[in-house]
Amino acid sequence: MTTPTRRRSLRTRLLALITSATDALAAAWRILTRAQQTLLTVLARIRPGRTAQAAIRAADAAFQQAIAAFDRTAMGLIERWAATDLPTAYRAGGAEALTLADRDPGQWTWTPRHQTTITALSAQYYTDLTNRVREAVRRARAFLRDALTAARGRVDQFRRTPWPGRAALLDAHPLDTVIYAGNTRHPAAAWAHAAIAWQTYTTANTGLLRTTADEVGANWIEVRDGPGCGWKSHKDDDEADGSLRTIQDALAHPVAHPHCRRSFRPRPDVISRTDYAFGGPF
Repeated sequence: MTTPTRRRSLRTRLLALITSATDALAAAWRILTRAQQTLLTVLARIRPGRTAQAAIRAADAAFQQAIAAFDRTAMGLIERWAATDLPTAYRAGGAEALTLADRDPGQWTWTPRHQTTITALSAQYYTDLTNRVREAVRRARAFLRDALTAARGRVDQFRRTPWPGRAALLDAHPLDTVIYAGNTRHPAAAWAHAAIAWQTYTTANTGLLRTTADEVGANWIEVRDGPGCGWKSHKDDDEADGSLRTIQDALAHPVAHPHCRRSFRPRPDVISRTDYAFGGPF
């Protein structure tokens, strides 16, 4: 009767990791978007004259400092995430496997296999997040170039090109978004939550599954998932909830889609699929 409480406890810990990292990433992105708004305001107020170029250079320097602050803040978060938070999620999943198998979760340790697995996951996810930061920095610099070019053209006594305006520059350079495949744009905060949740649940479930195989000695697990959620993707006809899967199959699909909250329970009592009996909620 205590199993549902333990499961909620794991989920609560994972949600805390997700919320903290998502909020921190969103805050880092706000450094860029606030600096973008400030730069556009400053540039729009500059008028032709002897001090115009100096004012543009000062605005340039301030935005460059904001880019550096964003990069430093975001990378610091990502380094902590990969080095501390992801191993925490993995270990929580491993301890949960022992708990669900009526073993002592305090006996869980970082075996060589666990260390190899979390090292590979952390490296992969560190690279994924770092690439997004690098892309954001590149886009911020492209915006800065266009904004400064427009500002210099407007105050140049020989050119006096029209100022394109705040709306046009924001539309061309929406720094509050992340670009997905197909050149679709998504709010940075939404991307951060999806990416962090995916990494967290994948890592925790991998820890649970590896522990189930190595420490519990089970080859089968029981799946809990959202109603109608498919095994390989959300729309897969092979529904996941309540099904029995091998450890290797589950390791290939620890989650099915962004925001997926798939969970597993070790079934050391099962030798083959024909032995399966529904074990109730967990």
